[in-house]
Amino acid sequence: MQRFFQQAGFCKRLRLLIFFPAGLLLTACAAWNPAFAEWYATGIYAALSSAVNRITGLVPLSIAELFVILFFLLILAAVLGIAAGLIRRKGKRPFFVRKSLINLAAFLSIVYFLFTVTCGINYYRYPFAKTCGLKVQPSSKSELEELCTSLVSEIDRLRPGLKTNRQGIMELRQNDLHSTAREAMQSYDQMQQDYPLLRSGYSAPKLVHFSRIMSRCEITGVFFPFTMEANVNTDVPEYTIPVTMCHELSHLRGYMREDEANFIGYLVCRKSSDPDFRYSGDMLAFTYASNALFSVDAEATDQIDSRLVPGACHDLAYNSEYWEQFQGPVAQASSSVNDHYLKANRQSDGVNSYGRMVDLLLAKQRAEKQKAAKQ
Repeated sequence: MQRFFQQAGFCKRLRLLIFFPAGLLLTACAAWNPAFAEWYATGIYAALSSAVNRITGLVPLSIAELFVILFFLLILAAVLGIAAGLIRRKGKRPFFVRKSLINLAAFLSIVYFLFTVTCGINYYRYPFAKTCGLKVQPSSKSELEELCTSLVSEIDRLRPGLKTNRQGIMELRQNDLHSTAREAMQSYDQMQQDYPLLRSGYSAPKLVHFSRIMSRCEITGVFFPFTMEANVNTDVPEYTIPVTMCHELSHLRGYMREDEANFIGYLVCRKSSDPDFRYSGDMLAFTYASNALFSVDAEATDQIDSRLVPGACHDLAYNSEYWEQFQGPVAQASSSVNDHYLKANRQSDGVNSYGRMVDLLLAKQRAEKQKAAKQ
């Protein structure tokens, strides 16, 4: 009788393995047909993410952060349990090992399927540029210089009116970061008027308590699909926080590609009436645009950079100093994991895909000039 129940238990666990091929099938359908991925992202995912986020948004703390802590505790408990089981069950070790492996495979199968339906399919949807009417194409150096010059002018206009600390580094005008998170949510809710696919109604991003650990891993924010939460590192230089919040909220709305999340985050910051947000978005855009220009003309980049007001230069220098302190094996390992993750999800540039936001910025600049010419 005991053997019968053991076999029945194995069968139940083996049936859970069906989730893995189910996830693979959905991913294959999305990769083969982006229209399916777009339909899923704007339909099933939109309903699912909205429902789950509405529930998790009721909790002010990051549930994702609690999940991560619990996950590591469960791993420790599982390792200790397996070790104890191998010691106690000397005569039944083959059965115990097989049972443990099946349990692990069943768990990973479920996790992979959940990842697929909560964000994996969204990597294959239509590009944001296509759905919002932007034409991405090769650009000239003069266009890139024009973009950098325009961003510098806007940064120089905004920076003198911002709050700073005793060292002259920009600080958010609202001392409560929860207020900043609510501003990110409200600014995003305005985007649906211009971009219908950027739906309103999602909760504010969550602030991570153990943000310093994220910094050690060179992580500024994380979208956790299993709880539908946008999580933000709050230990970083404050001028980067608003655009990071908007970036992670872009993932929550189903835009998983990093270049698109950067670009949409910039658009949301520009939509905000809060100068902190506008400055944060412009600084992110300028950083990527300036790096792109430097790769083709270092002298032109130096000339444009020299026009930045001292305050903005202090902020950029402080940001570099902040991240330099975390250089080491942990940061390298984290970057490598992120690089492989992005490449596994149709972002062949890996961590460099964040910088492709410049193509979208140039496309937007081109579209605005064409619109102005017609008027």
